[in-house]
Amino acid sequence: MLPTEPKVGWVFRYSYLWHWQHLEGREEGDKDRPALVLAIVETTEDGTPAVRVLPVTHTPPSDPGDAIEIPPATKRRLGLDDERSWIVLTESNRFVWPGPDVRPIDTETGYLGPLPPALFEEIKRRFVELARGQRHRATARSE
Repeated sequence: MLPTEPKVGWVFRYSYLWHWQHLEGREEGDKDRPALVLAIVETTEDGTPAVRVLPVTHTPPSDPGDAIEIPPATKRRLGLDDERSWIVLTESNRFVWPGPDVRPIDTETGYLGPLPPALFEEIKRRFVELARGQRHRATARSE
């Protein structure tokens, strides 16, 4: 099922477009991956929400401050694999929900589930710090 509305703090499947891929002129990501709905950044004139999402990756960050590791218990609850994973804070995709790149999953809501509130608050706090320090790149996606 596709998630019908964005839920801030929840993880879903998405064809994330990395910033380096965008710079190469690509419009599609290489693979579907978990992503986190960080924020609803605006609402269009017709009431449709635009969101900012952060990618989840198995690749450890070169700078530990650029990402937050997802605890193993949270990964299990979300139904993710046992490999270590990080939520990247230095880049994001922004798009009008749901857009063409949200992927269906076999749950009632279309989501893998929410992050624990304390973890989500830490992600938001560190994201804002990086963005204020201009250490964040946003990639606008097609609608």
